[in-house]
Amino acid sequence: MTSARGPRLEFAVGAFLLLALASLLVLAIASTNGQFGFSRGGTYELTARFSNLGQLRPNAPVKVGGVTIGRVTGIDLDPVRFDSIVSMKIEDRFNEIPADTSAAILTGGLLGESYIGLSVGGDLEVLQPGEEIAFTSPAVDLMQMVGKYMFGGGGEGADAASPAAPEAGTASPDASPSDEGVLP
Repeated sequence: MTSARGPRLEFAVGAFLLLALASLLVLAIASTNGQFGFSRGGTYELTARFSNLGQLRPNAPVKVGGVTIGRVTGIDLDPVRFDSIVSMKIEDRFNEIPADTSAAILTGGLLGESYIGLSVGGDLEVLQPGEEIAFTSPAVDLMQMVGKYMFGGGGEGADAASPAAPEAGTASPDASPSDEGVLP
């Protein structure tokens, strides 16, 4: 009886091991978007300057209208202006990006990954390899925004909720005409 159970147990362990390796392969393909570090064609580089990167990381997607057209390849700090310089590799098939395109650091969902979203302009000139995107918007810091509105930095009109006391000698707006000029 032990000889019959041995091969069955070995087969079950082997099948389980193959299933585990197959699931790791699927996970590797899903995490790299099926590219494994190889692009389908050539790429060219663009740069952009941002005052705040938020949680942007290298290898973050660069998207136009939700479609990934490239990746962030590097993040560096300008030692003179103290701006963050983001380098991006864009696929060659998207080589007609207008020169007045703007770049913003966006977040997918409330706590999702950060990515660069490009809003395409209408200029007839196109960005050349190595050029810089001139119009940028920094990342929005969610915690800073929540703190600002929770602790009284809510912007204009914050004093509108508490009406100012009327000055002495002036009648209130709801006073009858006969009460005008009568001081208490």
